This record gives sequence, structure tokens and C-alpha cells, in this order.
Amino acid sequence: MNPTAPRLALTLTAASLMVAANLLTATTAHADDSPSVPPGTEPSASAPVNVDANDPDLKLPEGATLAEAKVLDIKQVVEDQSGDERREDTNADVKFALQAEVLFGKDSAKLSAEARARISGIAEEINTQNATRIRVFGFTDNLGSSAHGDVLSRQRANAVQAVLDQELNDPNVTFEVRGYGEQYPISSNATESGRKKNRRVEVSFPRTES
Repeated sequence: MNPTAPRLALTLTAASLMVAANLLTATTAHADDSPSVPPGTEPSASAPVNVDANDPDLKLPEGATLAEAKVLDIKQVVEDQSGDERREDTNADVKFALQAEVLFGKDSAKLSAEARARISGIAEEINTQNATRIRVFGFTDNLGSSAHGDVLSRQRANAVQAVLDQELNDPNVTFEVRGYGEQYPISSNATESGRKKNRRVEVSFPRTES
């Protein structure tokens, strides 16, 4: 990341439901062929419950008090002004999202020298957090065939994982690697600026408990 580039920071407070996913993995990880989705994208188990605010049954019994309010999770988002790199921090996880253009050539899974430097920076943060479970997910836009996007996104995720594995050089680290193709876009595919955001590789891992 360019240290001189302006940075935009947003702090959002939100309740988070974290669901562990069983993922396909690279050769250094434990293989699992179960279907899976990126954390945070799972559908809700049930529809929201309609609440009548005037229902007398909602009143507290005499002498009862409400539990002390608490924040379940805090998310901090820091993004380059260019949007090339994005970092999300919650109480539980750290996630980096790198746009494909800063990592690879067009329709390629070969990493550039600049890409290796960025991935090395992520490896340093993984060491700082003492993380041993790392997720590497690849995504594409919706141009071309869905099958091609699935393959390319997995190849790109594998390339990033391979560099992380070399940088960390830790046999205790487990990688969960998957290519999702055009699934789970984070922007509209109707414009090139939106498609650029969707072409990305995400690296996420648990943060150190405080």
C-alpha cells in the first residue's frame, strides 16, 4: 500500500453473527468438499419477527430491570482512496481485500512484483495477530462464462495463498482456499467501476483476543 496515499476510515457499529464455514482448501490445508459461503453472507435462519410495541406482554414485570446494554461487535473499515486495497477489522477478525488489477494481469493468475510486496504486508499482520487459520477467497466479475470465473478466481486465490505460505513458513498454519467466481459481488456489475471492485482476492483471519 502506498504510504502517501490518503486513506478514508469509517467506523461502523453492528451486531455480527459469525458462522464458521467448511471450505475447499489448498494442498497445505485440511481438505473439505462441503458446500460453503464466505463468512457474513449466509442467509438468515428465519425471517425477522414482527413485534407489537403496544403488546402488554412486552412490559417488564414489576421490579425487573433490563440487562446492561453492550456492543456485540465493532467494524472498522480503512480503504485506499483508489480502492485498490481495503481492510476490515472486527472484534473477531481481520480481512484484507485486494483488487485483482493490483495483483494480476488481465485474465491472468500470475502475480506481479508489486502484488508480492502487498501480500508480504498482509503476512506481517497475520504474524502480529498470531493467526493460524487463514481464509483466502477469490472473486471475479460477471463477464465471460461462470465456469471460467470459477476457475480463474480459484487460481488467483491459490497464487496468493502460495506467497502467504512462503512468507509465513509455519507448519501450524491452516489455509482455507476457495474461488467463488462471480458469486457474492460487493458492487454492481453494471459498470466497469463496480466490476473492478468485484474482481478481488480476500484474505481473512482471526484477530488476537484482547
